[in-house]
Amino acid sequence: MGNRGMEDLIPLINKLQDAFSSIGQSCNLDLPQIAVVGGQSAGKSSVLENFVGRDFLPRGSGIVTRRPLILQLVNNKAEYAEFLHCKGRKFVDFDEVRQEIEAETDRITGSNKGISPIPINLRVYSPHVLNLTLIDLPGMTKVAVGDQPPDIEHQIRDMIMQFISRESCLILAVTPANTDLANSDALKVAKEVDPQGLRTIGVITKLDLMDEGTDARDILENKLLPLRRGYIGVVNRSQKDIDGRKDIRAALAAERKFFLSHPSYRHMAERMGTPHLQKALNQQLTNHIRDTLPGLRSKLQSQLLSLEKEVEEYKNFRPDDPTRKTKALLQMVQQFGVDFEKCIEGSGDQVDTAELSGGARINRIFHERFPFELVKIVFDEKELRREISHAIKNVHGVRTGLFTPDLAFETIVKKQIRKLKEPSLKCVDLVVSELTTLVRKSANKLGSYPRLREETERIVTTYVRERENKTKDQVLLLIDIELSYINTNHEDFIGFAKYVIRKGWLTLNISIMKGGSKEYWFILTAESLSWYKDEEEKEKKYMLPLDNLKLRDVEKGFMSTKHIFAIFNTEQRNVYKDLRQIELACDLQEDMDSWKASFLRAGVYPEKDQSEEAAPADTFSMDPQLERQVETIRNLVDSYIGIVNKTIRDLMPKTIMHLMINGAKDFIHSELLAYLYSSGDQNSLMEESADQAQRRDEMLRMYHAIKEALSIIGDISTSTVSTPAPPPVNDTWIPETRSENEQRAAVWERVTFPLLWLSMFRMNLYLLIPSPSSFPCGCGYVSPLFLTISPPTAEDPLALPTGPPLSAPPSPPC
Repeated sequence: MGNRGMEDLIPLINKLQDAFSSIGQSCNLDLPQIAVVGGQSAGKSSVLENFVGRDFLPRGSGIVTRRPLILQLVNNKAEYAEFLHCKGRKFVDFDEVRQEIEAETDRITGSNKGISPIPINLRVYSPHVLNLTLIDLPGMTKVAVGDQPPDIEHQIRDMIMQFISRESCLILAVTPANTDLANSDALKVAKEVDPQGLRTIGVITKLDLMDEGTDARDILENKLLPLRRGYIGVVNRSQKDIDGRKDIRAALAAERKFFLSHPSYRHMAERMGTPHLQKALNQQLTNHIRDTLPGLRSKLQSQLLSLEKEVEEYKNFRPDDPTRKTKALLQMVQQFGVDFEKCIEGSGDQVDTAELSGGARINRIFHERFPFELVKIVFDEKELRREISHAIKNVHGVRTGLFTPDLAFETIVKKQIRKLKEPSLKCVDLVVSELTTLVRKSANKLGSYPRLREETERIVTTYVRERENKTKDQVLLLIDIELSYINTNHEDFIGFAKYVIRKGWLTLNISIMKGGSKEYWFILTAESLSWYKDEEEKEKKYMLPLDNLKLRDVEKGFMSTKHIFAIFNTEQRNVYKDLRQIELACDLQEDMDSWKASFLRAGVYPEKDQSEEAAPADTFSMDPQLERQVETIRNLVDSYIGIVNKTIRDLMPKTIMHLMINGAKDFIHSELLAYLYSSGDQNSLMEESADQAQRRDEMLRMYHAIKEALSIIGDISTSTVSTPAPPPVNDTWIPETRSENEQRAAVWERVTFPLLWLSMFRMNLYLLIPSPSSFPCGCGYVSPLFLTISPPTAEDPLALPTGPPLSAPPSPPC
């Protein structure tokens, strides 16, 4: 086969197959292999048993092969079998091999004839085999049997497609000779994934069971239904031979005798039979591996690079080396601290794009969740006004107060500030929960040492819980500080004098004798109504106290388009100059309604019963002065609580960051290692998990297998002689869906083939047609007429051939 390197290729692929399967990465690298495809009872199992020379596959009715069987044949002096899932156990009795295949199949699929795509890896060592790797797949079926799911046909088809769709997989299409080859399921699925026939090899079984007088000579000579790689015929044992435990070697001798003695096959006997099939598959698989070497080398190098970093750590690993354990402990604690800090501060590597995590979630608690909790503190407006009213009355006692009391304001404000304690403590709880999650996530890399991970999580979590209590105490202290002094001189506080209910332009209607109607800039507070010359508020025209004032509606004048309402004094006193009432006008009805609502807030009610207009039916009535005081305090409370909320929103993240998060980072970097040393024996902390030890062994094995594979691939000569892929053949025998035009073209091709052949050369047919015009001189000369035949068109493939109109050339002179 060219050189030693090529002979080592198939065992190398077997070794890689085992290495990848043991780690569950077989899908990441498509290794060259041969998949055996065929219908039920097509003889696939018999072909494989003939290769091995032993009975080792389960047999019976229905679907017997229910999981892919990766069969690796290795030429060896001793004869035994090994399963990948039974490491270290050698099966010498092949009856036990069959029982193990059945037991392993039932372990995954159960005993209800179900199927599974998880393969069984079996390696057979024997002096009677050539190096070969095959995958025995379940036989294709169309009807569910027993407890099988109704879609068993599609499940099997999907499983087969999963293997044969890979470009690295050769397809061994097994078809019995006593069925119609044109309806072969194996050839049809092979055609779907390999339309050029580059990877398909045909196998014809049951040649001895054909009807008398018939044979498969044309098929085996690749004349009928040809394939690029051709067909190989085999004769397997009959069911009677199998039941009678007929020796496979005797069966192979009988197969050889059949081909040598059969008149239709004797001339090709050297190219038929199981031994030739085994040699051909060995050669074709070896050549196929050679063809796929460039892509395989690239993938192997990629796998090697991805493993080198981890393998570097384990190359000189000794589990009992105390120096190694100390170094590993220091490195892992340091890495844990770095990972924890990166999770909080953010980093450019391994950024989670699926969801928020780490510091981003804590940031959301600070600036979204906590402010939302503060906003959720909804005041019961009716109850709050009742509390303010009671506070004002209780402050005044038996006396009637003329001014809004400061003490009532402070009492209400402090009660509202105390409500901030609950959301503030809840914010701390949310941050603690996130920190605990971060500790657990950062400790994932310590999974190789379960005890170390457990102790690290316990120590850091305990520290976070201790800091939680201190942080909560500090948060409560912040609330108490706010309660200790109500700063009414704060620059953002509106104050009693500053509180303005509404500003805007209004028209003051008075008689022409007293100045006439004119627009002024009005300012309404809880205590007075003032108006200025303009909105710069520099020149005040008048200030009207709101005591004993009420509203009334005024009808519009005949020529007026403005909406008017009036303010008057209930004690019949003059309101402005010598006027008992002043009329205020707006251009729009909405503006007038808005101003009336503002006067209501200031305690100036319509002259109707205020209990009907100003308050709901279940609200106690109060006098206008008290209502103005309640409204004033209500708005001042809103202003001051806004200041407190702003302060708390600013101080909460700072407090939590300082006492809890930064404290946890400092603890991990400076004190965690000391706590770990004092928590127990270092050897017990650095005990590896069984999974880690197994993972390390498998990783090292795969690493060395890949390096060895790359070494062998590198030694293979590029001048190695291999059999090239056969040329394309006519595969139109496989049914295809064709368009109507294509079908009509096919009919035309079959019916008028001779005419088409002629039309390719655009031959001129001479038609001798005598006519009076043909004899201009009466000399009997016959002029030829030309008819050009053209190929049929795509638009109308069945149309008759056409050409230029019939015409006679110039007649020669007589």
